[in-house]
Amino acid sequence: MVGKKSSAEKRHKQSEVRRLRNKSTKSAVHTAVRKFVEAVHAKDEALASEKLKVLVKELDTAAGKGILTKNSVSRKKSRMMKLYNASFNAAN
Repeated sequence: MVGKKSSAEKRHKQSEVRRLRNKSTKSAVHTAVRKFVEAVHAKDEALASEKLKVLVKELDTAAGKGILTKNSVSRKKSRMMKLYNASFNAAN
């Protein structure tokens, strides 16, 4: 038993559901970052461009849901764009 009162038990259940939902979204963001970085290191510009779009969408979704803060999302997007531009725009 978690809490003495039923309201405490309810809050615990709610927080557990939210924690798992947040964990799922964060995991999706980490996976998108990893796939994007792998595409950049493989020097595949078309794939990297596609993965960057997916990554930005995942980050914006996480920010909209309040799972990640707006500033951290902005920082991550900036760093990923910088990596993309340094890898492909300088080569052209």
